[in-house]
Amino acid sequence: MNLHPDRWTGGLPILRRLAQDGVYSSQFVTGTSNGGLTAHPGGDRWRWESRIFGGAYDDAAAHERPVYGALNFRHEHIGAAPRFGSSHFRLTAEAVARATFCYPDSSTEPSDFGVATSCALVELAAAGKLDALDGHVEAQIHGPVLLDRDVEALVLDPSYHGTEVEAEAARLPCPVEWHGGFRLTVENLRRHPDFRGQEYVDLGAAIAVDGRLDPRIIGDATRTGRYDAQALKKVWHCLARFGAPLRPSHRSVVALLAVDELPDGVHVAGVPGGLLDHVEEHPAQ
Repeated sequence: MNLHPDRWTGGLPILRRLAQDGVYSSQFVTGTSNGGLTAHPGGDRWRWESRIFGGAYDDAAAHERPVYGALNFRHEHIGAAPRFGSSHFRLTAEAVARATFCYPDSSTEPSDFGVATSCALVELAAAGKLDALDGHVEAQIHGPVLLDRDVEALVLDPSYHGTEVEAEAARLPCPVEWHGGFRLTVENLRRHPDFRGQEYVDLGAAIAVDGRLDPRIIGDATRTGRYDAQALKKVWHCLARFGAPLRPSHRSVVALLAVDELPDGVHVAGVPGGLLDHVEEHPAQ
């Protein structure tokens, strides 16, 4: 489940709110989202859920509705759906077992669905021609997602090292890991005006620090209140699309693991134990 860990909800930093509640809540509860804000009766999210689940949730309480993630079939260490955030919660197999899936995203009103034990969506997504930010297999997780039961780790972007985000993450009842980090120079950003539009290239250049963007810089810009939140979301899309880190190679992981001592609480995302054999060496798709 991808998220921006430096955002606020209900007057609190989102990670502090999660630590207090102990549960990952849907947009119907929080009123916040890294996508559209349509989780209300008659809104798009409500309508999509009504269609997908045959009205099963039409009269459900907000906390009973599913929460959304994506199936990480590509084994991306940045999470399955970076469109929705620089960091992600990696769920347990038990949580995935009570999920339903669709491809493409439910906002497109798809006709292809699956469950954990019977799902042909990976083949559809792998053969699809959608942009890298849109080609995920969406997951709807049913039942509460408890942080101390259903989450294997929170995987953060390294731009949050030494920040309040890292401190808040330490309060969560799950391990914290770090991926390779989103980075995009203004020079590279300017090569892609057709992706989201020239105005978002210009905005990205305006908020860049020392000629570069990372998730922390965009989050800082969000909290100033000087910029339109939807416009900054488009800047994030540019960073996520063109500034994603390389997947760690065997060589780079071994080099990292050979360091005498990692900082407290720092783990290598995507390579716990025997998973090292599955790490690939080519850019994230």
